[in-house]
Amino acid sequence: MILLDVSSWWLDLTTLGKTLWVITIPFSVLFLFQSILTFFGGDADDGDLDSDIEFQFLTIKNLISFFTMFGWTGIMGLNSGWSTTVTILVALAAGLSIMFVMAYIAYSMSKLAEKGNFNISSTINKTATVYLSIPSNRSALGKIQVKAQGYQTLDALTDDASELSTGSIVKIVDVIDDDILLVTKL
Repeated sequence: MILLDVSSWWLDLTTLGKTLWVITIPFSVLFLFQSILTFFGGDADDGDLDSDIEFQFLTIKNLISFFTMFGWTGIMGLNSGWSTTVTILVALAAGLSIMFVMAYIAYSMSKLAEKGNFNISSTINKTATVYLSIPSNRSALGKIQVKAQGYQTLDALTDDASELSTGSIVKIVDVIDDDILLVTKL
């Protein structure tokens, strides 16, 4: 009896209605699966939070969300008696809107992940260890390790007349260009 009702319902649908249901059902299942994975920590990112791409609009998650929102909005529009044109336009707008919102959330989260709360200026007057030798007289960058919110490995220059070799203990005296430390040997 139920199978007969579903068959009758399906046959009564317009081509657009059938198309929307064919899109909506699999993408809703994928969306549900994606949501469950996200809540239980099995989230497989399709956009690396530390990537150089600033704003990722076309991702797998966003496309799944687009088709889910597009399908359900389209079905709602058809059931409300909207015309085909209005239904498609509103469904497209809803799908694109959810993609934009999700991309903006991911972008905002990536900014938190990139910058965190580390303030490089907090390292001034701290001692550090040379990790990669630092050539003399600011001729090239080297690296130091300093304990500041855990251990940080940061670029460094020196005004000293001799190279600072790996393992040397140095004092951080200034920050140059917001991300390079100026150090001197202790």
